[in-house]
Amino acid sequence: MKQYSLLFIFLFFTLFSNAQAVPNGWHLMDYSTDSFYGISLNKAYHFLQEKKVKSTSIIVGVLDSGVDTLHEDLKNILWHNAKEIPNNGIDDDGNGYIDDVYGWNFLGNKNGENLRKNTDEKTRVYYKYKAKYSGKEVDTTIFSRQEKYEYSLWKQAAKEMNISTDEGVEVAMIEMTARVLKGYDSIIKKEMGVAEYTSQELEKFETKTIEAKKAKYNYLTTTKLLEMDPDEKNTSLLNQLNEYVEQKKQALAASENAPEDFRAKIIKDNYNNINDKFYGNTDVKGPASNHGTHVSGIIAAQRDNKIGIDGVADNVKILMVRTVPDGDEYDKDVALAIFYAVNNGAKVINMSFGKSISPEKYWVDSAVKYAASKDVLLIHAAGNDSKNIDINPSFPTAYYLSNNKKAPNFMTVGASTDPKISRGNIIADFSNYGQESVDVFAPGVKIYATLPNENNYGNLQGTSMSAPVVTGIAALLRSYFPSLTAIQTKEIIEKTVIKPNLDDAITVSVGKQAKEEKLTLNSACKSGGIVNAANAVELAYKVDEENKKASKKRHS
Repeated sequence: MKQYSLLFIFLFFTLFSNAQAVPNGWHLMDYSTDSFYGISLNKAYHFLQEKKVKSTSIIVGVLDSGVDTLHEDLKNILWHNAKEIPNNGIDDDGNGYIDDVYGWNFLGNKNGENLRKNTDEKTRVYYKYKAKYSGKEVDTTIFSRQEKYEYSLWKQAAKEMNISTDEGVEVAMIEMTARVLKGYDSIIKKEMGVAEYTSQELEKFETKTIEAKKAKYNYLTTTKLLEMDPDEKNTSLLNQLNEYVEQKKQALAASENAPEDFRAKIIKDNYNNINDKFYGNTDVKGPASNHGTHVSGIIAAQRDNKIGIDGVADNVKILMVRTVPDGDEYDKDVALAIFYAVNNGAKVINMSFGKSISPEKYWVDSAVKYAASKDVLLIHAAGNDSKNIDINPSFPTAYYLSNNKKAPNFMTVGASTDPKISRGNIIADFSNYGQESVDVFAPGVKIYATLPNENNYGNLQGTSMSAPVVTGIAALLRSYFPSLTAIQTKEIIEKTVIKPNLDDAITVSVGKQAKEEKLTLNSACKSGGIVNAANAVELAYKVDEENKKASKKRHS
């Protein structure tokens, strides 16, 4: 295990890299022409132009934290509900959601208040069933199927709630690091006369005082030990440190006392009733839209405006459904968000979130089945715990709780990188994997895309960034080749992966121990490779021709 891996969890949205500069948008590049294992997007568009294939606009649902609706690179590609008159307080389209112009926010109330921070699922499950099972003699032989599932969830939650001494020490160390860095930062800002700076800018700055020289040296040393991106701003680093410390402190406190029920306080729905579904509000940005704005930009940032970045798909409307707070998402919100996106015309849905326990998985399964019945493709991020999700699932999963069959319209995506970015590796060291559960890998390290407020852009990392790369390819295929079904689209993406012959040494957890394990793409996912847009459009073109012939034959 790396010396500073204890800080990795909070940094999974922040780029770890070596000193080599990495071009913005490397994930779109082609290995044969650019020497980066991107998705060959320019080749894909060149093929479409050569074949004179025209696209039709499609809707992509994004279940996430929120989106900046005013961002210069997103405002023109956001879905608008043509059946709803904005801000008139009337449910014009009769779908139960009043004034849902850009989408819907399931994490708010009618007064405009929003749920931002929340507990993790294991804590919720633990305290929900603690009185029923803790310290009790339990005879599972007389349990119903539902009771057995409930009890297994509680046992898993109780096990995960067992906070070790090491974790307490870890939090104390990180809190001390944050406090010390904050002190250095204060000195540096005063010396530089700025509020924000990057490590790269600090390197070039000539200090004038001994105090500032010491602060500069210590700040840069710490960020290098943490393998921080030299482009990372001081404000971003300190905010993430503080947020991580606060989250871990809440988790430690929750092991002793039940946390406050923020959902009951703010949303006030009857959580146990899936039919109580018309809660929330119209605020699709919410109080923390960093993640959702970045994901949306990866999928479809406007390609023809000569500003910012280019998304993967060029004729897409993003339908935002705010579903993910700071903390674990709720199964009810996930299920209802899928239903909402499908009912409003989404053909592809991106789900860049996950958790280790899913108490109402049967609700989510019903939504997945509904999406399948409406020919909608769901794309899910594999997770960032360096674990085998064939053994330890990251929910939601493609496997139905009732029969363990795999949903045919559900893709799970791991994160790839490039050897020039990650010390020779092709699999990102944080990525979950699984030969059966993970379908494909896609670039997920140092992904440059849109960020909220004042038309910002920046790098984030995680399988949260890999999933929208695949969502973008799926949207591209279904836009240019509308005859493709969700299942055909999934199969095409899987069949056209590229397979670099490279192994990775990653750190994986086994019980309470950690060990180095060699992984190949073949052993890490079902397809054995990294998605490739150019290969996918070529195969899609052939399948589309076959679909047209079959349709013509049926109607002749």
